[in-house]
Amino acid sequence: MAWKMVPAASKLFPALVRAGKTTPPRPPPPAARNSPSPTVHRHAPPPAARLAGAGTTTTTLVVDVDGALLLSRSLFPYFMLVALEAGCFLRALALLLLYPAIRCCRRCRLGGGGDLAVRAMAAVAFCGLRARTFRAGRAVLPRWLLEDVAAEALDAARRAGDGDLERVVWASAMPRVMVEPFLREYLQVPAPAAVAAREMKTAWGFYTGLMERDEDCEAMALMTASAREGGGGDVVGFSGAGSVEFLSSRLASICKEVYVVSAEEQSKWRRLARRDYPTPLVFHDGRLAFLPTPLNTVAMFTWLPLGAALAVLRLAVALALPYRVATALLAATGQSWRLRGSLPVPPPGNGGGGGSSAGSAGQLYACNHRTLIDPVYVSIALNRPVRAVSYSLSRVSDLISPIGATVRLARDRARDGAVMARLLARGDSVVVCPEGTTCREPYLLRFSPLFAELGGAAGVVPVALAVDTSMFYGTTASGWKAVDPFYYLSNPRACYTVQFLDRVDTADVVSDGKATSADVANRVQRLIAEALGYECTMLTRKDKYLMLVGNDGAVAAPRRQ
Repeated sequence: MAWKMVPAASKLFPALVRAGKTTPPRPPPPAARNSPSPTVHRHAPPPAARLAGAGTTTTTLVVDVDGALLLSRSLFPYFMLVALEAGCFLRALALLLLYPAIRCCRRCRLGGGGDLAVRAMAAVAFCGLRARTFRAGRAVLPRWLLEDVAAEALDAARRAGDGDLERVVWASAMPRVMVEPFLREYLQVPAPAAVAAREMKTAWGFYTGLMERDEDCEAMALMTASAREGGGGDVVGFSGAGSVEFLSSRLASICKEVYVVSAEEQSKWRRLARRDYPTPLVFHDGRLAFLPTPLNTVAMFTWLPLGAALAVLRLAVALALPYRVATALLAATGQSWRLRGSLPVPPPGNGGGGGSSAGSAGQLYACNHRTLIDPVYVSIALNRPVRAVSYSLSRVSDLISPIGATVRLARDRARDGAVMARLLARGDSVVVCPEGTTCREPYLLRFSPLFAELGGAAGVVPVALAVDTSMFYGTTASGWKAVDPFYYLSNPRACYTVQFLDRVDTADVVSDGKATSADVANRVQRLIAEALGYECTMLTRKDKYLMLVGNDGAVAAPRRQ
């Protein structure tokens, strides 16, 4: 792979040199010339009466995303997410080592120290990344930005013009590719509304790490607002106490008034609750299960060598020892599991509970999909081997599986149904994840109805699974799936919760068709959702991969033996 990057690097370096050359300063936008200093109001957000305007005058609200909308006062974690998720651990380490200098720049109130800090973080996080494949702004950052939104600030923005978000300008020091997808898709900022954020410069399809000048994005925002109001609109700013960069920017200089919320008032604000998200967060990508603040990032890099060794040890224990012994030792290392409720009652006519003795019928278990290790914990809870069926699994994950090789499906309804029916006919316990892909958030994707046609007289046992990890997610949509189990095993603490629900009868589906397979699948989905406190959706694997990766997530069907 390294030799393929040589031509791109040879083109990128000259472009960086050209991009770094100084250019004559552009004149300020007409609206900012000779404008008086804005009146600054402290301690409270803009009142509703002020945002409503008076008579024929309408008010455009300029929201400082970094200082007012987000509760956190540091942008470092978001640049660290870009460096780590779109880049690599080495790039993240470089940004972490730069943090003392970044903090010194932030402390320097004069000479644009805060802007210099942002430019430095952007240079380390973006330099050399391929612009066409950059999706962290849409797939990774919204999950953390949503958790940082102040409900009171969002309400104040919505009050502008009685909820007319087209009359709100959203300003941020972060690059546009980091903040605009979050604003457009999750806060439902309409297309006519302006987002004042700088672009990242590119050369030969790669980010150079340099940001455009301030005037570029600010002039766009001002012209948009001015055109909307016919040149006679009123402009009001909304910022936070610690946002010196916004107050000293050209965008703030054209505001007639700026409302700055005090630090004491902001400390009383509450984070936006999940139920109040304008757009529900169902999908997100990335390896980190924590917000990488400087201290958290130091802890992660300190843990990595120990975590890698611990992952190998845990894997060896799981492969070499019986379940009862292995789970006790793994729990001592921080990897535990718990059974909620009781084990399922064996189906009628199968006292062995799904064994492989002659004449006994197999049992089908349908569970929600959290990680690729789901079938392993179903097997541990049952204390007997199971057969897992999956549409796609890396060879590495298949090789190290403690329950044996996974039966691969081909997304061919007739062929896949025959494969699972054959396993059940010989008395195997079969674990299937009807969602077809993992989902990290408290939602269930649409259940494929094929499994409901195969339960027969034994029915289907729904299994509700929940997983809690402290440092890394064990799944990815865009990364290298072969290392998924190692990320899960390297967590300092991880816990699986397994709950077997009452058996769902599927005899009617097979015999006289009183219930359709889709009805049974929806019922199983609803039962699992109720047990976990999740919400049911009709989203599919295709929706997930279109959102996070930009393709439909299709994989090549396995070859016929």
